Amino acid sequence: MAPPPPPLPPLAVLLLLLPPLAAGAWDAAGYLLYCPCMGRFGNQAEHLLGALAFARALNRTLAVPPWIEYRHHRPPYTNLHVPYEQYFKLQPLLRYHRVLSLEDFMAELAPRHWPPGQRVAYCFEAAAQRSADRSSCPMKDGNPFGPFWDQFKVDFDKSELFKGISFSPAYKDQWIQRFPPSEHPVLALPGAPAQFPVLEEHRPLQKYIVWSDEMVKKGDAYIHSLLVRPFVGIHLRIGSDWKNACNMLKDGTAGAHFMASPQCVGYDRNTAVPLTMDMCLPDLKEIKRALKLWVKKTEAKSVYIATDSEPYTKEVQQFFQGKVKVISLQPEVAQIDLYILGQSDHFIGNCVSSFTAFVKRERDVHGKPSSFFGMDHPPRLRDEF
Repeated sequence: MAPPPPPLPPLAVLLLLLPPLAAGAWDAAGYLLYCPCMGRFGNQAEHLLGALAFARALNRTLAVPPWIEYRHHRPPYTNLHVPYEQYFKLQPLLRYHRVLSLEDFMAELAPRHWPPGQRVAYCFEAAAQRSADRSSCPMKDGNPFGPFWDQFKVDFDKSELFKGISFSPAYKDQWIQRFPPSEHPVLALPGAPAQFPVLEEHRPLQKYIVWSDEMVKKGDAYIHSLLVRPFVGIHLRIGSDWKNACNMLKDGTAGAHFMASPQCVGYDRNTAVPLTMDMCLPDLKEIKRALKLWVKKTEAKSVYIATDSEPYTKEVQQFFQGKVKVISLQPEVAQIDLYILGQSDHFIGNCVSSFTAFVKRERDVHGKPSSFFGMDHPPRLRDEF
């Protein structure tokens, strides 16, 4: 006799299993749009996690924006807007909440449901003070704001200002009451409705950020052709701009919480461990010390160095007397570095960098070991994936 069929899953699970809205179908619960206009990729990725959580809290579909890449020193010598799906799959995000790409929203839904003449901008009153009339949201003032909306040929027709609320989950009900989707179907914001660095409770959302097949193919090809396992991956953030930033530690204008540093010093300001110069700007001595430790522990055969400045390839090769293969690609697409670092047998990152933070979150999701320069054994964060 056949066993009885399993019980139906709870309604919540059924809802998660439902297919996304059909192309061109309008979501009456409303939409959330924003410009990822703060910082480079690492910052934009942290804001995306916060925006996903905010969209889910308000039960609005998130229009996932393209990444903004600043190509001012090489072609096209301007901002490049790279669709989310060029690097990552959109589908896994649906396991968490309803999403579509901003490109699809503009092509399929905006002409009918958010046409020119009906495009409302939403911003804090304080932000509107920057505009000429002090009552309009500065949605397109300067770079990258103007070019971002111009790629979609979007101009805003009026502004809705707000104050006394924030993007914190604690204000969820106020947002819904203040801007019901029946009257405010599209919430378009000048920046991400999120904090930087990413809130500790939003770090686990990294598991929904899944590399595209093309990125996996490219990244794996580099690993198989250039590296020998086990390999240690390191991220060096040591350029002149970074030196200037880390000097703020020396003169006391920056404390333990500095950019992405909560990932290693801890999120609680009262118990955060001190942030040292080795953690922010490791010198060659610290780089060699950390590498010696982890190359020995992992019995690594190769080292992969990701950096936007001096890779120290020759110095590291000489340090290991040629017994360890040392590779630094410095690819045109920095996401290749991110992928390879994520696949390393051990990763050593920069505590203060959001680029490192992306790799650290991804490795945490998959239970892979990581450390930081100046901190060989980081404290475990509360979110423990």
